[in-house]
Amino acid sequence: MLVLVAPGQGAQTPGFLTPWLDIPGAADRLAAWSDAIGLDLVHYGTQADADAIRDTAVAQPLLVAAGLLSASALGDISPGAVAGHSVGEITATTFAGVLSEEAALGFVRKRGLGMAEAAAVTPTGMAALLGGEPENVLPHLEKLGLTPANVNGAGQIVAAGTAEQLAALEADKPEGVRRVVALKVAGAFHTHHMAPAVAALDEAATSLSIADPKVTYVSNADGKTVATGQEIVTRLVNQVSNPVRWDLCMETFKDLGATALVELCPGGTLTGLAKRAMPGVKTVALKTPADLDAARALIAEHASA
Repeated sequence: MLVLVAPGQGAQTPGFLTPWLDIPGAADRLAAWSDAIGLDLVHYGTQADADAIRDTAVAQPLLVAAGLLSASALGDISPGAVAGHSVGEITATTFAGVLSEEAALGFVRKRGLGMAEAAAVTPTGMAALLGGEPENVLPHLEKLGLTPANVNGAGQIVAAGTAEQLAALEADKPEGVRRVVALKVAGAFHTHHMAPAVAALDEAATSLSIADPKVTYVSNADGKTVATGQEIVTRLVNQVSNPVRWDLCMETFKDLGATALVELCPGGTLTGLAKRAMPGVKTVALKTPADLDAARALIAEHASA
């Protein structure tokens, strides 16, 4: 059984969309999307520097566009389940048939702007803790006033909070944590710091045309499958101020009988987690079009199962 997943913010790198523009029609699609949402996706995906694409209002639409481009390049596929990490969950709604591509891009544009505005109130950020056991890490984060914003499994928890709290974490690591790595994001996402963005997204959701999912949709809020489009969109709104439980998503993938996982562009993060937490499940990360043949071969082998 094939699982198709989309990465979240922080996966973007300067110029990562450049090779994808060689695919026929890709540049035209990006240009049309850019006009629709008022953001030059071609420029930011090919020419902008790391600081420019770190901007939340830019990064989020860029990541969804990248996921849509790479998915379409795979051709007609039928995954057994779909999911996304953080903003990647919006990308996943299009594979499930819950939102159209245009609706997803319009929604993520509002999400990025709302979260950027919320992040500007107080200097905040996120950092990945490598190593350590949850029973040691979680109480330590609580002591420092930090939120476990992403519980990713495979020995990785992402902490979020103010700049001062993250500095304290760097100076005082939990037992067993080898490294604390600052993420390329501009705020404490999936925490109470993002609460102002929830109201804006709730309003934006009222104008969406929503359908029920056509394939199994796994929510990153709790790893549960969600059967209605309305519930999925409600979760999309609420997730900006609540933690991502990717560890529970991977447990659900295993329970569903996953045998293969393909991560859309810019792939790498989620396949890395899957290799450690889902042994025996074959993976392919779409980083450039050179990865498409390997992904298609894996899909041909596992999608029908």
